[in-house]
Amino acid sequence: MLAEGFLLSKNNFDENSIIIEAFTSRHGRYTGIVYGGSSRKQKRNFQIGNKILFNWRSKNEDKSGYFNIELIKPIAPLFFDDKKKSVCILAATSILKILLPERQINEKIYNSFELMLNNLESKNWIKFYIHWELSLIKNLGFDINLENNKNLKEDNYFAKFDNKLLKIPKFLLGKNINNCTNLDIQEALIFNKNLIIENFIIPNHLKLPLSRNILEKYYN
Repeated sequence: MLAEGFLLSKNNFDENSIIIEAFTSRHGRYTGIVYGGSSRKQKRNFQIGNKILFNWRSKNEDKSGYFNIELIKPIAPLFFDDKKKSVCILAATSILKILLPERQINEKIYNSFELMLNNLESKNWIKFYIHWELSLIKNLGFDINLENNKNLKEDNYFAKFDNKLLKIPKFLLGKNINNCTNLDIQEALIFNKNLIIENFIIPNHLKLPLSRNILEKYYN
């Protein structure tokens, strides 16, 4: 298997090797060993979020294999001096790690994830991240149902699921998007978090990544 993809996680395997998880364009999420991955020469390639060419091999397709890799684009190092963006990358990759089924192709999710990473250098990068979370939720099967609550004086919208209503921040509706405050961003992040928790975290007995909570706290 030869495919481009992004590094989602890495863990030490032995003195010289690591186990990594990759989100690939053609084969979905894959896990494998990188022999010599913890060496000084290779270590710099394995920054979470980096774009890599993965060559996965195994004696049996159903068993764990190993990777040979080639760095395509060092994304994470671009933001080492920016805590918010670094945490953003960790939050996104951690969410993908726990929500993506293994070895299931997800081209729409892959393309939207790459687009979000490519926009981290833009002024409105956090908006791209927030809308990426919404697209991820939709592509995993939980589209958002908008309902206009006519009983309120203002024009409010709600997401409905399991007989619950969550007020959708105006930021997500494209209102005041050019003049949004930290409070607007925080409300949007909280809204997305509630959707992720209700639809994925609770039903599957998962734990929301710490990096996702840290990202939200930056906008307190």
